[in-house]
Order: sequence, then C-alpha cells, then structure tokens
Amino acid sequence: MTPTPAIRAAGVVLLRGDAPDLEFLAVHRPVLQDWSLPKGKLDPGEHVVTAALRECDEETGYTPVLQAPLAAQSYSVDSSPKVVNYWRARVRTEEGFTPDDEIDQIRWVSVADAAGLLTYPRDATLVDEAAALPDTVPLVILRHTQAMKRAQFDGDIDAERPLTGKGRSQSKTLVPLLDAYGITSVYASSARRCTETVKRFAKHLGEPVLPEPLLTEEGHHDDPRLAAARAVELALTPEPLVLCTHRPVLPTILDSMSAALGVGLDDPRWSRAWHPKLPPGGFIVVHRQFGGDTPVRVVAVEQHTLSHA
Repeated sequence: MTPTPAIRAAGVVLLRGDAPDLEFLAVHRPVLQDWSLPKGKLDPGEHVVTAALRECDEETGYTPVLQAPLAAQSYSVDSSPKVVNYWRARVRTEEGFTPDDEIDQIRWVSVADAAGLLTYPRDATLVDEAAALPDTVPLVILRHTQAMKRAQFDGDIDAERPLTGKGRSQSKTLVPLLDAYGITSVYASSARRCTETVKRFAKHLGEPVLPEPLLTEEGHHDDPRLAAARAVELALTPEPLVLCTHRPVLPTILDSMSAALGVGLDDPRWSRAWHPKLPPGGFIVVHRQFGGDTPVRVVAVEQHTLSHA
C-alpha cells in the first residue's frame, strides 16, 4: 500500500519581552475548545516558510519575523500523519486581532505558565525550546535562480548571462521568503544573473544591491583566498543579510564561513543543511547570535528550496 502523504502545516512560537518577563502568544480554537499556538495547513503549492507567516497573521493579527527553527511536530489526525514545522519568532507588525469561528481569543502568556494553559504538552515543550534560544541575526546564502545556459549564450562575457523567464519568476518567489527572516541588506556577485535574482527583493526593501566582485565565478577563480576572506567578513557582519552567488563558489564560501563561525561539519545539527548542493534559488539560513560569551555563535542552520512545501 502507498503510504498516506503527511498533512503539512506550519506555525510559530511568537515571543515578546525578555527574561524573566518573556511572554508567548496563545490562541483559542472554539470548535476544539483548546489553547494552542498559531499554526495551520499549507495551501496547495505554498512554501512552508510563507505558510508560517500567513497563519500567524490570519489567526492573530501579528506579522512575525522568523528566527531559529524549532523541532518539527509529528502526530496523527483522523488516522492521517501530520507534520508541523515551527519557528521561534518575534513581532514585526500588528494589524489587530479579529475573532472568528476558527480563533475566538488570543492571549499573551508568561512562558512559565505555558504548561498550565496550553492543551497539548507538545506545545508547552515548544514554548520552552523557543524561550531557551537567544535572539538571532540571519545570514542567508543564496544560489542565483535559473539562468540561460552557457551553451545558449552568444555574448563574449559570461558575467552578462541573464536569467531565464523561469529564473525571473523564481526571483519573485524569493521576495516573501527572504522577507520572512527580516533581511535588511542585499549582497550579490556582480554577475548579472546574481544581481537579477535579488533586485526585486532589494526594491521591496528600498535598498541597493551591494556588488561582490570577489564572489563572482571569475573573481573566485582568480583568487579563491580573497573570495574566502570576503565570505568570512560577511559571515561576521552583525546585520540581517542575504548573499547571492554561484554554485562553483559555494564550497569555498561554506568552508570559510564554517571555520569562522565554528560550525563543525560532522555535527548533525548543521551537516544536513550546511552543504553546497543548492538548486537554482535554493538557500541556507544561518541563525547567528552576536554579543554572547563568544563574538558570534551559530544557533541553528536550515536549508530551503523554492519547490519545498
């Protein structure tokens, strides 16, 4: 028998304040008469990251900014498997809560009171996990979207090779995904296919695309040590940023960044996501903590593709 496909859902543990006054947002579902966390099923074709934001906004009136991913929950609903991906999140904007048949109450609750209010112990465990993590600053390492094949390009300079129509569509898809993490600065290889990948997102932010000539294929080929040094500088920059580059450059970038950030590649916490085999438009999110016991510490790493649901 073919296994029943899992129901996919996404949600957040939305936090405000700081310890010892840290609070999370709980939602009440009148049909089930339970208190839980903002979450919901993915729409057909929807990315799990976008679903987490949409569900929180629809259910609570708060738009979140995502931080570190939390442990996924797996359980059965009416004999069907269900998987829910969660993120630690902070409030970005508030539109105002409107009760409806799905959610009739929301409540900010002390983390210490999670187990006493939440109906499901697994939700209280998630709240404790989120509360134990620090606030983080994201670094997104992005492979450019689909470009014209080298064999089909009749120009003299490969750096001028453009995106395909599909690549342009993929670049539009990236806008809400990158925005979900609160990215504020956009860096890209100065090759056309990289700058075109992120220019729509940069326009959304009202920020320029900052060119990185050392992280083009040509710049990396000419001096990989300089490319590695520049990658380290970006890894240690304490701002939410995205870097768009090329598949052949990714191994150098990831190797140099892993050494600078103390990411052990044999550590199962990182190894699954920390690899350069990204498809066009695929990206790695590195959640960094600045100002702790060490100058910078990696809290979590996740990887996404544009087709990931």
